[in-house]
Amino acid sequence: MKRELALGVLIVGGGLVMACAGGGEPEPAAEAPAATEAAPPAEAPPENVVEVERLEDNLFVLRGGGGNSAAFITSDGVVLVDTKLAGWGQPLIDAIGELTSNPITTIINTHAHFDHVDGSVEFPATVEFVAHENTQRLMRENNPVRGIQAEPRPSPFQGDDAVGIPERTFTDTLTLGSDGDRVELHYFGRAHTGGDTWVEFPSARTVHAGDVFPNTMVPIMDFNNGGSGVDYPATLKSASDGLTEIDRVITGHGAVLTPGDLREYADFVAGFVSDAQAAKAAGTSAADFVTGWEPSGPYADYTKGPAERLTVYVQDIYDATP
Repeated sequence: MKRELALGVLIVGGGLVMACAGGGEPEPAAEAPAATEAAPPAEAPPENVVEVERLEDNLFVLRGGGGNSAAFITSDGVVLVDTKLAGWGQPLIDAIGELTSNPITTIINTHAHFDHVDGSVEFPATVEFVAHENTQRLMRENNPVRGIQAEPRPSPFQGDDAVGIPERTFTDTLTLGSDGDRVELHYFGRAHTGGDTWVEFPSARTVHAGDVFPNTMVPIMDFNNGGSGVDYPATLKSASDGLTEIDRVITGHGAVLTPGDLREYADFVAGFVSDAQAAKAAGTSAADFVTGWEPSGPYADYTKGPAERLTVYVQDIYDATP
């Protein structure tokens, strides 16, 4: 099968995605002048539309409505990675139905954040849900996302055995399927959360990184859900060193990138954390460090993110650094 590297950038909004892109809260619209005629009826909001990007004949990136999902078509079913925001489960089902008549048999959650898991309740109970053991626990806990939410969103998962809560879990690695249908799940350590799963499709030489590698920005370091700024660089390096048979990386919210981009991102995050730790040693407050720090050198086009959020993560790094 022909392998293609997708480098386009897609901007999406809503929920955590807006926060990841540094959008923050939208500004209130300016008050419109008084109308002299009756205004036409408002148009109905557009339906949730899934944008499909083909990587291989049997591997697709599904964009919109939260984090990037991936659909891997096997000989007897479809393995789906992440289910987006609430309300996006059925659009995912519909989009996949246009690609194959095979049923969705397996859903893998890369981590517990709502923009990657809340759509799961819209899938039939016959689907097997799989995640890292920490992600299973964190989905039940429904903790607010550090730096994003003051309070947790209402959870669509009612009860420990609710549809969508992963029933199959792993600790370090897990293999699903065999031969060309094989999927490898890896846990390399704490980073974005405490249960980040890297989903490798060996036959397509592709890995879905989830939000450990969201795009080229300072990542969310969600201490509330087991994440760690201090551990983040080592986790990225372990993934970069351990995933040696890949040509493409599906990011959590950005373009499909390369193993070289992953190595560069690991160096970028390591430099950010090191700079923060040096600032702590020098007696600089977290807020002052964030004010004075900017991506530079080979990372000059990377995104810093909202200062208020970044200050929270820097303070967490300070607190975890002896």
